[in-house]
Amino acid sequence: MADTSAAGARRHGLSRDLRLLDVLALHEAEHGRGLGVVELAARSGREKSQVSRALKALAEEGVVERDADTMEYRLGWRLLSLVARTAENRLVRVASPVMRRLAEEVEETCHLCVLRDAEVLTLLSVSAHDFRAHGWEGKGVPAARTSAGRVLLLDATPDELYVRLGMGDLSDGFDGSLVHTVQELWQRVQEARQRGFAEVREEFEPDLVGVSAPIRDFRGRVVAALNVGAPADRLAGRLHRTGRTTVAAADRVSAALGWERPKRVR
Repeated sequence: MADTSAAGARRHGLSRDLRLLDVLALHEAEHGRGLGVVELAARSGREKSQVSRALKALAEEGVVERDADTMEYRLGWRLLSLVARTAENRLVRVASPVMRRLAEEVEETCHLCVLRDAEVLTLLSVSAHDFRAHGWEGKGVPAARTSAGRVLLLDATPDELYVRLGMGDLSDGFDGSLVHTVQELWQRVQEARQRGFAEVREEFEPDLVGVSAPIRDFRGRVVAALNVGAPADRLAGRLHRTGRTTVAAADRVSAALGWERPKRVR
């Protein structure tokens, strides 16, 4: 009987903690900030002392974190890391069949990319030709010099670009790069926004050209990029057409993630 009572108490405690996380997540999504103990207690209908103890235990495990300046609690690194890994797994599952169709249509290798700090990380590569080595999966490359990086930064403000990329030369000393400063990168990002996809011509490596289109989640935020890259002598002449094809493929992945393209108003 005591064991049953103890199990019930644990379930009840877990339920109350999950309620706190629900309230934090909803407030953070709507307002972009955390909540203090008093406000969180009021919103969850619990005593301040109970909420304070629960948050302290959750913070010790990385499930929530407390801002040292505002003293507000937000969802923590451990919880967000679990969510991110789950989202990436789903992203790969959804994107894989679309990428196979895209690779067959353009007869080139395509890549699924995400942003990691100032680099683009390839999660998956799919080729229409088995003999072509992939080699990019798990590899990080500079975001500023790649078409994938430029579409992955579509949601960023100029200030966010400075924070993410710093004040140094973004070309990494590569002579072919057209982007050296954040201002120049911002211009290229805006061009990609207007066009619907980004393209680079030998800005990352000599004789390599590529196009990328954004993948959006149900909120409309860019969460990944579809990229097609190949030697210039094979792809440069049809780069724009390949860009449009890649946009259509990226839109199919976005739709599977719950995104709907806004209807144009005449």
